[in-house]
Amino acid sequence: MTEQHPQPQASHTTLAEEAGGDVSWAAPTPLRPLDATVTVPGSKSLSNRYLILAALSSQTVTIRGLLRSRDTSLMIQALEQLGVDIEGESSSSTTVRITPPRETRRVEGAPRFRGNVTIFCGLAGTVMRFLPALALFADGTVRFDGDPQAYERPMKPILDGLEQLGATVQYHGRTGFLPFSVTPPEVIAHDEVSIDSSASSQFISGLLLAASSLPRGLRLHHTASALPSLPHINMTVADIAKAGGHVAVEQSAHVWKVAHHALQLPRSVTVEPDLSNAAPFLGAALLAQGSVRIPFWPKATTQPGGLLPSILERIGGSVDFPEEGGVRFCRVRSDGTIHGLGDFDLEAAGELAPSIAALLTFADSETAMMGIAHLRGHETNRLAAMVREIRRVGGRAVETEDGVVIRPVEASRLHGETIRSYHDHRMATFGAMLGLRIGGIQVENIETTGKTLPDFVAMWRNMLSYGHENTKSE
Repeated sequence: MTEQHPQPQASHTTLAEEAGGDVSWAAPTPLRPLDATVTVPGSKSLSNRYLILAALSSQTVTIRGLLRSRDTSLMIQALEQLGVDIEGESSSSTTVRITPPRETRRVEGAPRFRGNVTIFCGLAGTVMRFLPALALFADGTVRFDGDPQAYERPMKPILDGLEQLGATVQYHGRTGFLPFSVTPPEVIAHDEVSIDSSASSQFISGLLLAASSLPRGLRLHHTASALPSLPHINMTVADIAKAGGHVAVEQSAHVWKVAHHALQLPRSVTVEPDLSNAAPFLGAALLAQGSVRIPFWPKATTQPGGLLPSILERIGGSVDFPEEGGVRFCRVRSDGTIHGLGDFDLEAAGELAPSIAALLTFADSETAMMGIAHLRGHETNRLAAMVREIRRVGGRAVETEDGVVIRPVEASRLHGETIRSYHDHRMATFGAMLGLRIGGIQVENIETTGKTLPDFVAMWRNMLSYGHENTKSE
């Protein structure tokens, strides 16, 4: 295993430049063991996939339990730019009605989206990587732009795929990155695409979501051996099936075959809680001791966060799934013991890495988290960020070729510091988790949690207010 210094790649801005946020938030420490119930908002991954599939449907779809956060707001605004009608009682309503454009392309049978518009992607990977394929069905050029930090996120594989389908891509900065424009072809005559999606599974998902609407369907081939976050691709495949499409998967060959088929989500769909966003809260039970439970936990799920309970159990938590009044909970209880995991492949659920890393900072043995090299291309270089912030508080961590090694230290070595978030919601919650065991932790730009948890600070404080001396649940 080759160790690396926690420095970003040359094309990235430095971590210090990315840190962002002039106002720091004092991470609270628990006064007693926890006894809390935390309701987690809807899944961002499912919310944005349902929004895309509803826009590609032929009739109005109602989505319930939609996550309302910066990422979903950006997706809604983008779809409205493309001519999709989206209605809710308010901008914070978790129930919305999506009506696709009424005009359809004569040959393809897909909605005809509005062109000659600019889509602002912010820093949302699902927006910048899912929506370009919809530009194939637009009546003009669609330009994509985003936050300055988004200019560092790789985009070329999805755009290479669109070019193979006949689209024209024009870059307005560096090749392979935002900003860029996509001009649809007069006729979509091709049905085979080969790309290297080893940097992100979102390139595969972005093409699959639009594939059913292509006149000849699509044969999509991933050319490299490594494929991160396969559960997210499986989620996309399952959601397409829910909309009436069909994807034949040749797993060993990294090939997906999608038949041309009109899509229609059920007229009403409900979004599951975001299980990855449950990680800081369930992990808090191990850091602060006591019990935390999350309601509406599904019995089966396509979310990578579904792996979280088994991981927490291996680390030292006691996990069960009690039911009350027809509601299924995931409950984690702990006496504060945290074990290392040895060599641990987290490729299937890399988005859990910052929360797991926060826990392992206090573990009794070493862990090598592997299979997560693709996290270098997320909101920030997460591998370098995790290592730098663990070291900042006195912990021991090194970056490797495909992950991070975290080694145990005496508790007396750990000390309060200001944790940088790098405009990354998961690094901000990572800092909050450290604050449960280390006094004096400040977190820069805690507001970045609004990407997927718009009310994180209140949720965190409410969780800590319910301990064994006050056992009322939220």
